[in-house]
Amino acid sequence: VPTMGSLHKGHEELIKRARLMCKTVAVSIFVNPTQFAPNEDLNSYPRNFVNDRNLCIDNGADILFYPPIEEIYPDNFSTTVKVNKLTEVLEGKSRPSHFEGVTTIVAKLFMMIMPDFAFFGKKDAQQLIVIQKMTDDLNMPISIIPVETVRKPNGRSEEHTSELQSH
Repeated sequence: VPTMGSLHKGHEELIKRARLMCKTVAVSIFVNPTQFAPNEDLNSYPRNFVNDRNLCIDNGADILFYPPIEEIYPDNFSTTVKVNKLTEVLEGKSRPSHFEGVTTIVAKLFMMIMPDFAFFGKKDAQQLIVIQKMTDDLNMPISIIPVETVRKPNGRSEEHTSELQSH
């Protein structure tokens, strides 16, 4: 279950779904600087590792992968993953570098963790489609599992209002 942290009920649902399908459940928390544009404030992205860790434990995660930025993007890092066409419309049109950051970090996490399944919320439909296309195009032996969006009683999605992007 790849995330950027600041976990909420939507993430709980991803972890619970993974728990039902998988022998071992790993959750990654990494606030990815490459999916933030220069006008977006990476430093103000909410971070609460203690709450995130507790939510993971309470919902059945076996492994919490919380790598330092230097492990993900060493000084000499120069490779990115880009899915053309699908990332040039909708959110990608207003945030042109966003999806290249998403696909690069997800590909790196997949190579580091080597999961059989990865769980993504349907709320971020474009992201889900882009990740599915990337794994198909690159013949990654990973099944992408879409998970229904968790809604509050008022019909709003279960997320923090300060989030720039769901996980």
